[in-house]
Amino acid sequence: MKIHEYQAKELLGAYGAPVPPGEVAATVEQAAAAAEKYGRCVLKAQVHSGGRGKAGGVKLAENADEARAIAGEMLGMRLKTNQTGPEGKLVRKLLVTPAVEVKKEFYLSVTGDHENACLVIIASADGGTEIEETARTHPERIARVPVSAVEGFKRYEGLQVSGVLGLTGENEKELISLLDSMTRLYREKDCSLVEINPLVLTVDGQLICLDAKVTFDDNALFRHPDLKELRDTDEEDPREYRASQYDLNFVSLSGSIGCLVNGAGLAMATMDIIQHFGGEPANFLDVGGSASKEKVQAAFELLLSDENVRAIFVNIFGGIMKCDVIAEGVVAAAREMGISIPLIVRLEGTNVELGKQILAASNLKIIAAENMADGARKAVEAAAWTGGDGA
Repeated sequence: MKIHEYQAKELLGAYGAPVPPGEVAATVEQAAAAAEKYGRCVLKAQVHSGGRGKAGGVKLAENADEARAIAGEMLGMRLKTNQTGPEGKLVRKLLVTPAVEVKKEFYLSVTGDHENACLVIIASADGGTEIEETARTHPERIARVPVSAVEGFKRYEGLQVSGVLGLTGENEKELISLLDSMTRLYREKDCSLVEINPLVLTVDGQLICLDAKVTFDDNALFRHPDLKELRDTDEEDPREYRASQYDLNFVSLSGSIGCLVNGAGLAMATMDIIQHFGGEPANFLDVGGSASKEKVQAAFELLLSDENVRAIFVNIFGGIMKCDVIAEGVVAAAREMGISIPLIVRLEGTNVELGKQILAASNLKIIAAENMADGARKAVEAAAWTGGDGA
């Protein structure tokens, strides 16, 4: 789960990190009132996307009048970054924060290192908006310091990071304290990323978290009901949000073939084989290993809500999931929803013969597939025939 910058800073501040003051503004007058308090300030669009500065989502105001004018331009605009896609993100809120005189920018984050079963601090003396370019062209400038997921952060690890960033004296102590805050937040709140970019050294010698990003492991949110309140559903794809209400793993894509699959690995392979035969998947949809008839129907509703979908490929390998349960869900959805686009179904595994009998006895226009390749080929042909982008 993603949250906004202002929420990330509030969390970091609660853990003792040095974050600047700021106020959230949903109206022009609220932004102007905050600027009256701060004087020279920065207005930052609050959307779930990086690269806001380059896209016009971060602007400096010298006074309240200028802040009022900038807020009028930014609120209601669609911010388009490399991460939002061409449709952009609607700016509903701004963070107004005092301007800071910056001497040096750094990059700092804590994330998981699954390969080595630990946490990792990632740090660079080349922070700011060009960190992605630095990672691509000069990876040696980015350091990785492992941290035990069991024992947590140790002071000597902070000293390593301090050496990478070139900090000494009081700034070194500030950095070690900050890293302790970041790693405690990561571990205690089941985060997947705690990032500060940039962490800045001001002209008066202070370290400040000028920007922050925090994301959480969706699978651990049941342990943190307080964090669920931070969710901004306006920032999410409506279908992806609806899918989460049914515990469906769903990601919208831009193709014409709707996919309903059980198992993330099989879902990825299904998308690959559709592309192999010249088609484009409209989504990633994993119904999981314990799907009910109701869950399958909800999955169909998600697929059919996409006007670009020209055919649906159901690809099921029954292990824990039983093919007859999927077949019942498919038949119920097809009847109740009046599915008019081609529906291709491949079943294999537990209770497969019973599942096939249910489909055959339904008298619905369901296209049976012998195997995954056969199903993908038929789905691509059907999507092309009905006007999709498959060929």
